[in-house]
Amino acid sequence: MSLKNNIEQQVMESIHTQQLIADELIDDIEFAVQQIVHALLADKKILSCGNAASVSSVQYFTAIMINGYERARPSLPAISLVSDVQMITSIANTQHYDDIFAKQLRALGQAGDVLLIFSIEGSAVNLVKLINAAHDKQIPVILLVGENETTLPALLHEADVCVSVPSQSAQRIHEGHLLITHCLCELVDNQLFGNSSI
Repeated sequence: MSLKNNIEQQVMESIHTQQLIADELIDDIEFAVQQIVHALLADKKILSCGNAASVSSVQYFTAIMINGYERARPSLPAISLVSDVQMITSIANTQHYDDIFAKQLRALGQAGDVLLIFSIEGSAVNLVKLINAAHDKQIPVILLVGENETTLPALLHEADVCVSVPSQSAQRIHEGHLLITHCLCELVDNQLFGNSSI
């Protein structure tokens, strides 16, 4: 396959996956937006986390919430559970790596907050423990995964939502999560501050 053909294939696969998101996930994304808006209107916050490549999605989402998306607006309360390296390594060193997120959530989370999880490549015990900790604290979960993930969605409760990108490709799932992140941020802004003219 030539370089040009490879590039075209990558682009077309990405477009196909994003079209499937539009066809299949609108209701789930809308529910996720409603969960976030409900929490923010109640003076609660959004906590987020993920492993490996998903760390970039977590940090990007948190930066948008605090700094703004496509308009000037007040900062929105969001906490990344992946950004404090000293915290993560301290917990991993004295407790266990599987506890790096759950322990932070038990300290920082309150009932009515929302937990946003990005997961691309399969189940991780630290995310299983995190979801259980969120349920213990009555914190609803928004789970962004791909169609190859089955363990984490099975842990969710009625108040939670799973937004599963219809792909088994890590690259397409990651791209889908970015698109969904943009949808969440745009729609949350619209719900809280009115439709943007941009």
